[in-house]
Amino acid sequence: MIEIINRQRKFAVDKGQFRRLLEALNRRCRLKNPELTLSLVGDRAITSLNRKYRKKNRPTDVLSFPVGEKAADGKFYLGDIVISVPQALRQSRAAGYTLERELGFLVIHGFLHLAGYRHGRGIEREEEKLRKALIKD
Repeated sequence: MIEIINRQRKFAVDKGQFRRLLEALNRRCRLKNPELTLSLVGDRAITSLNRKYRKKNRPTDVLSFPVGEKAADGKFYLGDIVISVPQALRQSRAAGYTLERELGFLVIHGFLHLAGYRHGRGIEREEEKLRKALIKD
């Protein structure tokens, strides 16, 4: 099951768009109905998580919290993705993208971390391939 939680109210987001993207990513990685949560938050929430888990007292764009195991209930828990919508907006403006496009890029990046990809170990190449296949201009 894919759960999408919008914990910020400043920017309108299409949760259906992100559900479809995550479903496509699951299919490409041959994952069968994993438990996965995407949370869209503001800068204060992501800064708190970034400080707690990465010891960096500033907002970041995306954090991933992989689980990657089957629980006692028999479900496979892939993990959680948390995205700062205000940070994504700043990045989208700087790059000349729409907010939706930048959020899509961050969903892909976060998902790849849940799937086991790491920086410097293939994530960049896989991310570019998925962006071209799944994010339309």
